[in-house]
Amino acid sequence: MNLSSLSHELNISINELRTKANAAGFRISPRANKIDNYLAKQIAEALKPKPKVDPNAPKPEAKKVSLPAFIKVRDFADLLELPVTNVIKALIQNGVMATINEEVDFETATIIAQDLGFEVATEQTGEAKEFGIGFLQEELLNESTENPAAMQTRPPIVAVMGHVDHGKTTLLDAIRKASVVDTESGGITQHIGAYQVKHDGKVITFLDTPGHEAFVEMRARGANVTDMIILVVAADDSVRPQTIEVINRAKFTNTPLIVAINKIDKENANVMKTKQELAEHGVLLEDWGGKVIAVEISAKNNVGIDKLLEMVLLQAEVEDYKANPEGKVLGTVIESHVAQGKGAVATVIVQNGTLKVGDIVVAGTGYGRVKSLEDEHGKKLKFVAPSRPALISGFSDLPEAGDILQTIENLDEARTMATNAQKMKHSRKLTHRSSLQGDSESKTLNLILKADVAGSLEAIKQSLAKLKNDEVQINILSEGIGEVNENDVLLADSSRGTVIAFHTKTNPKAINLAKQKKVAIESYDVIYELLENITSAVIAMFTPEMEKAVFGKGTVLAIFRTEKSQMIVGGRVDDGEIRKNKPVAIWRKLSEEEMAAVAANKVEGEEDAPETGIKNYKEIGRGEIVDLQQSKVDTKEVARGNEFGMKIKTNVKMQEGDLVESFEETLKQKTL
Repeated sequence: MNLSSLSHELNISINELRTKANAAGFRISPRANKIDNYLAKQIAEALKPKPKVDPNAPKPEAKKVSLPAFIKVRDFADLLELPVTNVIKALIQNGVMATINEEVDFETATIIAQDLGFEVATEQTGEAKEFGIGFLQEELLNESTENPAAMQTRPPIVAVMGHVDHGKTTLLDAIRKASVVDTESGGITQHIGAYQVKHDGKVITFLDTPGHEAFVEMRARGANVTDMIILVVAADDSVRPQTIEVINRAKFTNTPLIVAINKIDKENANVMKTKQELAEHGVLLEDWGGKVIAVEISAKNNVGIDKLLEMVLLQAEVEDYKANPEGKVLGTVIESHVAQGKGAVATVIVQNGTLKVGDIVVAGTGYGRVKSLEDEHGKKLKFVAPSRPALISGFSDLPEAGDILQTIENLDEARTMATNAQKMKHSRKLTHRSSLQGDSESKTLNLILKADVAGSLEAIKQSLAKLKNDEVQINILSEGIGEVNENDVLLADSSRGTVIAFHTKTNPKAINLAKQKKVAIESYDVIYELLENITSAVIAMFTPEMEKAVFGKGTVLAIFRTEKSQMIVGGRVDDGEIRKNKPVAIWRKLSEEEMAAVAANKVEGEEDAPETGIKNYKEIGRGEIVDLQQSKVDTKEVARGNEFGMKIKTNVKMQEGDLVESFEETLKQKTL
């Protein structure tokens, strides 16, 4: 564009244009008559007079809207009285790829509405209820506090865990054959994931899910239906990786542990070694001065099974597990599947109240009226008391392992709860993108935790404690129950922290403030995803380690030419291979005095370097091979036993007898 045209457009002289443009930070050559069109546009925008704004003039009020818990994109556009394309564009800009018929949740809709200039009412209409990992524990605690007289002793719920091939299944089979409740009804006709046994007139519930996929799901979602864990450790194999995993799980969930030392009949069984290794991992047995009960058994030969069951009942007596059979019905889904002729069915362990045929229930995305209750033998039941497992039919959809089951007054409310759970699940898939990041300079990750109930909060804190390490510090600056508010956002802003919301919502004012302050609010409903993202954020702050890969070593036999910054030498490959265009370390043999000093620990260093292992040599410098030959022919590598000639770029004056070590260094990210 001509400067004359631009000056005319701005209604100023060319000289004044040059002066003002330079003052605004734009560079125009003193001799230039033309400038780039893009630059001209930027100058015009900068120099055009701004319209005067009256500070006392009333600001136009933003239109207020009330939003439901979930809303279709089409209906959302209608509510805002905007073209649906505008709403979809705003969703895409916020990373939400939703179609016209898909639903978004209240928080997402709030952000979009505020972006489009609307004010959102603080309360949502038709609020969606969620039930997190701490909900069940909170409800059971309320029952015991509000109705202490109604609480009655219930059977303990026991899980048998341990490493592969340590005898979990054999032990369960031995217990089942000896003590299954109602043996007159015949052998087990169906697998429902749990069953009950009777010993000395008392009942024990066993979770029959060692290594089962559903059990992994339950752990991932934080569900803890287990009162007690029997840890099976083979006396001929001692502590193995899965043994350690079970020990950590027991510590994390504060679940009492009973150790069953199995396979004591084996020739190579070493009970003492097993006990010692357990002690090394924090499991101190009673006969070693600790509090953990241990029973020596042989599941295959039915040795020690009765004593093991006695110890389970003794532990249950000490813990005194109770429930209110007349209280609110609460339970946990163990597994679910579609059964022929029955539709969606789920195995549930009732933990409070008494579940009856005809009750209206909801669990996750499934709801319905209980059509039938069956035990592990396929026997029809009229009701299920606390700690008893049952196969329930009548669900509209398959619940997931770990879902909380509860009874509801009417079918419409149950349907609404299940529908909301389904919508929430879908909406979070659309919108969740982790933006968790810490302060890489100070190596800290500052978190503000908000959860639905105290039980959820405690579970998250215990999980985060397991991520403790020497390099990155996780700071929980604030924690609380209820929705995320403006104070949480302000604290996150001042501390460069992240707000973690577990099974709880964020109020619209906090959403708006977070957008202004650029504060990340991370919402989760699965504890595994929360831990995975925090773990990733911690790992991302670790300082990478330099990893050295040695290809081979060779001895210098002759020096052909020495220049200022390079040398031509000949030698022989002693180990591995020497590679062209790779760095080399140059090692020289220690003198007798140096070797004597090392022997007497008068100098720093190790006789054997941990990575190179070149004994009685010291590294004197490094270089890079620019040319490599074998039998006077250029090559990329020379293998062991062959002679070589090389041109090496280095400042070291090499000598005959020096060693050259061909290697490569790469940055490796640390892991937890």
